[in-house]
Amino acid sequence: MLFPIGDDNIERGHTAVFSYALIVINICVFLFQQSMPEGLQSSFVAHYGAIPAEITMGVDWQTLFTSMFLHGSWMHLLGNMLYLWIFADNIEATIGNGRFLLFYLLGGLAAGFVQIVVSPFSEIPCIGASGAIAAVMGAYIVMFPKSRVRMLLLLFFIVFYVPSWVFLGIWFVQQLMSGVGALGMSAEDAGGVAWWAHIGGFAFGLASGIFFKRRFMHRKLDRLDPNF
Repeated sequence: MLFPIGDDNIERGHTAVFSYALIVINICVFLFQQSMPEGLQSSFVAHYGAIPAEITMGVDWQTLFTSMFLHGSWMHLLGNMLYLWIFADNIEATIGNGRFLLFYLLGGLAAGFVQIVVSPFSEIPCIGASGAIAAVMGAYIVMFPKSRVRMLLLLFFIVFYVPSWVFLGIWFVQQLMSGVGALGMSAEDAGGVAWWAHIGGFAFGLASGIFFKRRFMHRKLDRLDPNF
C-alpha cells in the first residue's frame, strides 16, 4: 500500500488554526454519529447529508454545508483527514486564517454544486469533506508545485518523495477518469463515490490558487524547501 504521510512545510506565516480545527471538528462529528444506534445513524445522514434530488427541488440547501462534516466510515474519515492534514496548513499559513476558512467552505459548496449538476435526481445522500479537501489540493498544486510530498510504501516501509505536482496531478487524472466513466450511472453503480464533487472542488481550488499565488506568494516566507 502506498500513501502520502507529509510534505515540506512553511516555517513561518500564519498559524494553521483552522486546518487543524477542521480535523478535530470532523472527528468529533463522526464520533457523535457513531455513538448513535444504527437506525438513528442512517436518519442522521439522511437529514444532514446533501441529497441532490431534494436540492434540485429547492429543498434543504443547508445540507450542502452540513454534509461536509459527515463521513460514512472510519476509512472515509481517516483518508480525508490525512489529506487535509498534509495539504491545508501551507495554504492557511500563506493566505491567513479567515481567508482559508472561507476558501475551504466555498470549495466544499462548489464541489457539492458540481455533483448536483451531474446527478440532479440522485436520492443518495452525499457526505464527506473530500470536495472541500479537493479544493485545498487544487490550490496547493498551483501555489506549491515544487513542494515535496513524502510517500510511504507500507509493504517495505520505504519512504520517498515526489513533487506535489506529480502526486496531485496523478490524483486528479484518476478522479477525472473515474468521473467520466461514472457519467450516466447511478450512485450505487459508481461505487457510491461523488467523483464530480472531487473534480469540481479541485477546479475551484485551481482557480483560487491562481488568485492566491498572485496576491500572497510575493511575500517572502521562510520555507524548508527553497524551491517552492
